[in-house]
Amino acid sequence: MGGGRVRFNVGGQVFETTTTTLANAGRESMLGALLDSSWNLAPTGGGGGGGGGGGGVAEYFIDRNPACFAVLLDLLRTGSLHVPPQLPEKLLYREALYYGLLDRVRAARWGEFDGDRLRLAASVAGSAAGDGTAVRAAPDGGCCVAHGGAVRLYNWMLEERRPVYLDHAPVNDAAYLDEATLLVAARERPGRRDGGVAAFSALTGDLRHRFRVAHDRQARSFTPGALVFDHRCKVFASCKGRFNEYGIGVWDCTTGEQADFFYEPPGCALGDADKLQWLDATNALMVATLFPKTDNCFIGLLDFRDKNVVWSWSDAGMAASLDDKRVLHAIAMEDERSVCVINQYDDLGFLDLRSNAGGVRWSSRSKFMNRKVPSEESCYPKLATHGGQLFSSMNDSISVFSGPECVLTSTLRRSHGGAICDFSIGGDRLFALHNEENVFDVWETPPPPII
Repeated sequence: MGGGRVRFNVGGQVFETTTTTLANAGRESMLGALLDSSWNLAPTGGGGGGGGGGGGVAEYFIDRNPACFAVLLDLLRTGSLHVPPQLPEKLLYREALYYGLLDRVRAARWGEFDGDRLRLAASVAGSAAGDGTAVRAAPDGGCCVAHGGAVRLYNWMLEERRPVYLDHAPVNDAAYLDEATLLVAARERPGRRDGGVAAFSALTGDLRHRFRVAHDRQARSFTPGALVFDHRCKVFASCKGRFNEYGIGVWDCTTGEQADFFYEPPGCALGDADKLQWLDATNALMVATLFPKTDNCFIGLLDFRDKNVVWSWSDAGMAASLDDKRVLHAIAMEDERSVCVINQYDDLGFLDLRSNAGGVRWSSRSKFMNRKVPSEESCYPKLATHGGQLFSSMNDSISVFSGPECVLTSTLRRSHGGAICDFSIGGDRLFALHNEENVFDVWETPPPPII
């Protein structure tokens, strides 16, 4: 085809472009494959796959939607995605899938995550009868929402996939191992040995594997709490057994077998942990057991190499009344030098991981963001970090803090839906789950302008 022009007749509408533009589609796409001399659909003077190409211009007939083709061709020309208001996005996604351009559309749909530039992109109403309890972002921009004994799955186009059903066993946590695999932790019901950790297909909702726990070579039933995994494909879960077998279970994702178990030492509440976080640089697991699940909060770093608690903090003996500050959530900062905590007054505090002697250094810089309406049901605040920024949910909003001093730089808020009970960041999106409506919001960073 050289460096010449190519003509397409798409659904009766003629488009003309160049081989340079088609090359932007990539060789794996249908349009990019036209540049491959071994491709077996060459233009001809007749009908069928090719059409008569007058003046030496190759012409191809494609029996597809011309409006979508115009948008996709413009994307290849400019690198920017402009969707006319009258064109349904799901129709565009379907056509992009046909041409092998879905990944390019996804990349152009939103930009690299920046908490200070997020914009509300969608609000998705769930189909479950009750309110959701947890939301988790998928690596590809999709998400899942836990509703009691079910987990609703959504792809990056926010289309609902077949859900994961657990026969009414309540879900405690969920985590995406990758975009095709979802880990679910379910609570054991009284009289039934149906709790545990399992891997499901995030594409079909089918069960793939159940992770077992054994003590003294005897399989035991257990209730898992929080979930996390590390870069070596190890899965960690806080575990409560029937015979006081409390601690952190570890499994190998490759074999599916139990790899270790860190039994709960005296004074360290591990089996009830609400939050687990793997720290790559420290090569340790952060475990946080928080109020109100327990009366006293415990945060520790576990070194599995020698089964040692290398750092810990607890408020045992500190809080004397309900007016005292109680830690409701915790997150290790990305530099792994400190842990950020938040209390019932929406104050942020910091614990120094380099010292076992210090207490919480509280800051009230976020207090003025408290917008709770007296009649509104509140939710416990949550924390997250991403790209050097700290995120904190407070009632109906999410605050964004930036820089080494964690200065408030942005606030995300929607006009209805009630308080935010959970949020999650992944796939360059932020998902916020509301408690008063069965709905979650999707926040995206607009793509940078094409200059």
